[in-house]
Amino acid sequence: MHFDLTDLRLYLNILDSGNITAGAGRTHLSLAAASARIRAMEASLGIEFLQRGRRGVTPTPAGKALAQHARVLLQQAERLQQDLADYAKGVKGQVRLLCNTTAITEYLPELLADFLRDHPNLDIDLQELPSARITHALRQGTADLGIVSDAVDTDGLQTKPFRDDPLVLILPLDHPLAYTDGVTFSDTLHHDYVGLNANSALAVYLEEQALHNGSRMQIRIRADGFDGVMRMVARGAGLAIVPLAAVERGPAQPPFKSIVLTEPWARRKLLLCARDFAALPGYARALMQALIPSDI
Repeated sequence: MHFDLTDLRLYLNILDSGNITAGAGRTHLSLAAASARIRAMEASLGIEFLQRGRRGVTPTPAGKALAQHARVLLQQAERLQQDLADYAKGVKGQVRLLCNTTAITEYLPELLADFLRDHPNLDIDLQELPSARITHALRQGTADLGIVSDAVDTDGLQTKPFRDDPLVLILPLDHPLAYTDGVTFSDTLHHDYVGLNANSALAVYLEEQALHNGSRMQIRIRADGFDGVMRMVARGAGLAIVPLAAVERGPAQPPFKSIVLTEPWARRKLLLCARDFAALPGYARALMQALIPSDI
């Protein structure tokens, strides 16, 4: 069976008009071409679809079944064409967005929710990864957009500033380091830590910084999310390093001590990255503009 959409449209036009001549005209085909198409359709299955008479044509039982399927297929084809037109206009599709821990937990939930509400035909594939893996994925073309720390190499990518994202050390109020001046990350590595999930991008990042200092972080327990980490620190379970944004989201007088880290890697900024912003599909550019409004 080899029917194309023109065959099906012609067949329905013939049924609707009652004769082959009028159906051919509606389909913008000559009578000879229309007749040849109908004969080929019938020959392909060895079944007659039309009963021909002096007053025109009527469908056979097989022809009635064909008409039902033809109408469904043509409706689906029309919806497909509309959907693809939406893709071309940049209002339908899926964006793959890769982010580090802070971006995905502190800055994006409301932004992405508002964007999805305003773009009902668009989906976002959101995944948390360490910044170095995000830049690799962008270079390989397996993601549209990424949000990374400015501490990683972004050579070969285009970037835009997203947010300032300093990291701070938080300590129980009665911790020995709580009121010590000039605390460095190295000073803390002799003390117990509350860590994030070992697979989180920030946990991987902090472990790398500890290794650069020739040491390892002493993780007593891990928690999912900054809220859990901060609550454990407040109850005396250990130290932690979290984004300043997470602390500021909490109470004005947090139940722990917060110390700004002076190491350059802790005074980080977040960047929005892509291989080429101008080459992004329209729907990905729309998300980019939502993430980087003109007033930022």
